[in-house]
Amino acid sequence: MKLIVGLGNPGRAYSSNRHNIGFTCLRHFAKQVGIRFNKKVCLARTGSGEVSGSKVVLAKPQTFMNSSGRSVSRLIKKFNINPGGLIVIHDELDLPLGKIRIRQDGSSGGHKGISSIINELGGQDFIRIRVGIGRPMSDKDTTQISEADVVNYVLSDFTAEEKQIISQVISRVSETILCLLREGLVAAMNKYNKSFAKL
Repeated sequence: MKLIVGLGNPGRAYSSNRHNIGFTCLRHFAKQVGIRFNKKVCLARTGSGEVSGSKVVLAKPQTFMNSSGRSVSRLIKKFNINPGGLIVIHDELDLPLGKIRIRQDGSSGGHKGISSIINELGGQDFIRIRVGIGRPMSDKDTTQISEADVVNYVLSDFTAEEKQIISQVISRVSETILCLLREGLVAAMNKYNKSFAKL
């Protein structure tokens, strides 16, 4: 069984934020494969079904981003998921808008949702689908971006122009998940780590 988790913050106020791209991508995938988020378990909204011969549980933690690990660790235990069976979709500041990158393990790179999952699981061995949102531009004559600038940026919505790129990315993330399920990690990395959506 695979556990596929999209990261974000619950509530309408955050639904269109850059930080919620994990939720957005997972909702699109769920709709595409006919899975409904019809249960609330382990501090998450979940749905389950069979996709490409694999049993999957889709989950959107409702703990807020920085405590995502509380939900994910409980889901892992409830559904008896092996470490290699966890796939997490999240936003990535260090990738340009329109780029996705599949990664098998490694540090959080400063992403607090991923940090929370690593801390709760006690390890880094899970697949991440990192969705590039780019970094905020500084209005000052400096390359330094403050923590407050970053927070304001990730909690803001995509611009109209950015949404055109993101619509392509959302579809491509669904393709990536299907490839992971059907062909495995190496095939998905070779196919999708090189792709780039742009206007």
